Amino acid sequence: MSAPLAPKKPHERALHGDSTQDPWFWLREKSDPDVIAHIEAENRYADDVLAPSVDLQNTIFHEIKDRTKESDIAAPAQKGDYWYATRTEEGKAYAVRVRMRGGPDGPTELVLDENKEAEGEEYFRLGNFAVSTDQRFVAYSTDTNGAESYTTRIREIRSQQNLPDILEECRYGLAWSTNGSYLFYSVADEALRPFQVWRHQIGTDQSLDELVFQEDDERFFLGLAKTRSGAFIVITSDSAVTESAWVIPADEPTTEPDAVLPRVEGVEYSLDHRGDVFWVVINDTGEDGRLVTVPVGGGELTEVIGHVAGRKLRAPMCFAEHVLVWGRAEGLPAVSRYVDGSLLPIEFDEAVYEVVPDANHEFATSKVRYAFESFVTPSSIYDHDLVTDERTLLKQMPILGDFDSSNYVQDRLWAVARDGVQIPISLVRHVDAPVDGTAALLLYAYGAYEISMPIRFSIARLSLLDRGVSYAIAHVRGGGEMGKAWYENGKFAHKMNTFTDLVDSARFLTASKVCSGGRIAARGASAGGLTMGAALNLAPSVFAAMVAEVPFVDVVNTMLDPDLPLTIVEWEEWGNPAVPEEYDWIVDYAPYENVDQVDYPPLLVTAGLNDPRVSYWEPAKWVQLLRERSSSDSEIVLRTEMSAGHFARSGRYDTWRDEAIVLAFVLTRLGAA
Repeated sequence: MSAPLAPKKPHERALHGDSTQDPWFWLREKSDPDVIAHIEAENRYADDVLAPSVDLQNTIFHEIKDRTKESDIAAPAQKGDYWYATRTEEGKAYAVRVRMRGGPDGPTELVLDENKEAEGEEYFRLGNFAVSTDQRFVAYSTDTNGAESYTTRIREIRSQQNLPDILEECRYGLAWSTNGSYLFYSVADEALRPFQVWRHQIGTDQSLDELVFQEDDERFFLGLAKTRSGAFIVITSDSAVTESAWVIPADEPTTEPDAVLPRVEGVEYSLDHRGDVFWVVINDTGEDGRLVTVPVGGGELTEVIGHVAGRKLRAPMCFAEHVLVWGRAEGLPAVSRYVDGSLLPIEFDEAVYEVVPDANHEFATSKVRYAFESFVTPSSIYDHDLVTDERTLLKQMPILGDFDSSNYVQDRLWAVARDGVQIPISLVRHVDAPVDGTAALLLYAYGAYEISMPIRFSIARLSLLDRGVSYAIAHVRGGGEMGKAWYENGKFAHKMNTFTDLVDSARFLTASKVCSGGRIAARGASAGGLTMGAALNLAPSVFAAMVAEVPFVDVVNTMLDPDLPLTIVEWEEWGNPAVPEEYDWIVDYAPYENVDQVDYPPLLVTAGLNDPRVSYWEPAKWVQLLRERSSSDSEIVLRTEMSAGHFARSGRYDTWRDEAIVLAFVLTRLGAA
């Protein structure tokens, strides 16, 4: 079956960076039957191209399933008299949320069964989930088409009956007042930007809700949370470079929000509360942040820990008698205890790893709970005593079958970029994988928004490693792995560093004989899909195959259209191409504008028809142009989920099947099937 040919449509907009017109601009018209017919034809073509690997897909799916303990329960976490946990059940695609009274072994009570909420839906995603302070109610938000516009309902836990209250078009974040009479939530504008916070009185209609806060600057997103003390509801307003916060006493929910600190352009801060002060991490005197306190009623900042370049302080975490600070150091996650004017790091003994806070509902405790994992260590939940420094393993994700972590080797490598900068690479391989320049490797990258790529354990990845394919993450510039400067040197006029870092990392891995130069596949999603597309144009011969999931590849056209969701917000990340200098930055690397007449490798590209972040037409247009201009006969396939958005299909079994398709594509193209 040949690749589908789209109907001819009028050229409607210039293909930026090219003197011709854009022949695929019409694919934006979702209501056009020809567009849907074209996408459906692409899906049939993808099925046909991938059909020879169906047996391998099924094998990998069952490997994932057989290694997964389908009926399991997370480590219960205390909140007052109850202990909350999430449970999975064999044959069910979604989680069941439960609680036990009096202790983790107490009688179990159902809080929310996501499977029942998902009945009859092709797509289901739980967004917000917030138990009221008195633990009588749970407020939860659901999305049934992938567009990330949530409907919030309120359930009395004991009776399992929903109240009549229904809140439509909610975004992320819910916060209860102390007495449980009010629920705060956010809504989005037409550009899908959370811009308002509303207060809902329980038992009333949404039409009676009161507007609490509105952010009119289109660069800013609102967030909503509570301090760990439970004393304050926090409204945050964040752009790509500036952050600010307002607080409302949770026991006085009808009072006006009060600014914690004045908004200053280019200054970011995060906060938590203990006693009569807010503990704040702020980057006002140095890009990687310092720790300060500010009185609850307002006043001068008091420095607690000064700025140290390269030691990224990200967020404080307060307990009644203790303060932690989360961040990064030497390219790895870091968590430190504040003791007598110093930050004392909690040490971990693996070369690469991820550590994040887990469920910490209790404020008056000496223990912090965190999740630790690495490429070779399954997710492990610890309670860490902040007085004795003793840690207790509560739960490690079980891996069924013959899994043995000693069969795998992980390492931290450093590639040298073309400008001399060292790029961290996290690597894992099977102990028997050769290091003689013959092995195959899958290389992952992201590189945007100051997001650090986590070193996570993956059951699905074992299906690669056990077939001799190594896996690596190139922590390219534009991410946050090495501090704020790492991010700044991978954006705006320096954005090209992100893409050359990926190419240079691939060449380093080849030169180091970690893998063969002809057996490297690359993978990235969303902004990481942009990294894939730009690197592909720079060095198509470096990659034997590529997977680009929901890739942001039509950067110029999207950033030129302020009516599209998120465009104005994104100008602080990519630049505004209406400004000539910034146009030049973007057009120099934009994947769609730089497709050339060269030999492109096999590509698997994905999209979501309801995606509000990367519109489906971006990968659809890119695939068409790649096919037109590629001088090779390598297949370029596009799979679009017709009932999903940015996060693809939702149930765990569908997620496993989608991952099996990707891994089978990679294995077959690398000759490792």
